[in-house]
Amino acid sequence: MDSSSNAGLDEWLILVGIVAVLLFLDLVVMRSRGGVMSPRGAALASVFWIGIALAFGGYVFLTMGTEPGKTYVSGYLIEKSLSLDNVFVFLLVITAFAIPSEQQHRLLTYGIIGALVLRAIFIVVGAAALSTFSWLSIPFAAILIWTGIRLFQHRHDHEGEEKLVQKIKDRLSIVDDHSGKLWLKQNGKRVLTASGGALVGIMLVDLLFAVDSVPAILAVTTDTYIVWAANAFALLGLRPLFFLVAILVERLYYLKTALAALLVFVGLKLGAQEFVGKLDPTISLAIIGLILLIGTAASLIREKRLTGHF
Repeated sequence: MDSSSNAGLDEWLILVGIVAVLLFLDLVVMRSRGGVMSPRGAALASVFWIGIALAFGGYVFLTMGTEPGKTYVSGYLIEKSLSLDNVFVFLLVITAFAIPSEQQHRLLTYGIIGALVLRAIFIVVGAAALSTFSWLSIPFAAILIWTGIRLFQHRHDHEGEEKLVQKIKDRLSIVDDHSGKLWLKQNGKRVLTASGGALVGIMLVDLLFAVDSVPAILAVTTDTYIVWAANAFALLGLRPLFFLVAILVERLYYLKTALAALLVFVGLKLGAQEFVGKLDPTISLAIIGLILLIGTAASLIREKRLTGHF
């Protein structure tokens, strides 16, 4: 069953225009609030961004068909779930470089724009490679399964992420400047400030996580329009998620277990399609939703047992 969106230039222009407008509006709103969100405000903003993403899914259903619509929702759920882990590492980067709260918003914005560009490059190259050399699905699948196993092994600690951030910080030559500038001139040479170092760290993290997240969604579809749309709408909600992630990571105790299962599932799905064909989008969507639902429900039940309330 073909789940291609058959998106043309008009659809691409509409998608890029929507993303650009939403990004601009978010910048204006956040700047007016000083770039800081309360937990309640972050929760409401997260609901808003999820609503926008699902509304776009409705547009895909109506204009492109049921199968592309299901594929988009599956891809969005995968990318949104994986973004929780991405944002936690962003938090570690910003903490390691001691970035003041009023400067964090700007760095996150740059990080989101950089991620949109990097993901677009990875998506085009990855989709073209899979379409031309279908056997590449086997090494892609192996990467996803290995990542899922590693994530499960370290599901209750952050040692790997902390080491990664420390390596990035140790290898960068930065000056102790927290003015908000990205670089300064010293002895006629440009040197990175704390903000500049943090931005480089965020971009490197974007690059490393793209290696996992792009193959994960390419396991669902190689339609570049659907893949980039799902990535874009997941990334647009990163900023409020950043302010919630410390709370979410503690409360959603089984989140990493669910993400590990998700990565192993899409890895197996990607590897199997080389031999038995693609899994129906309805089945993929149901399994992805079930994995995330079980992980969330188990976390909330644990929370209730420990604290007496959700």
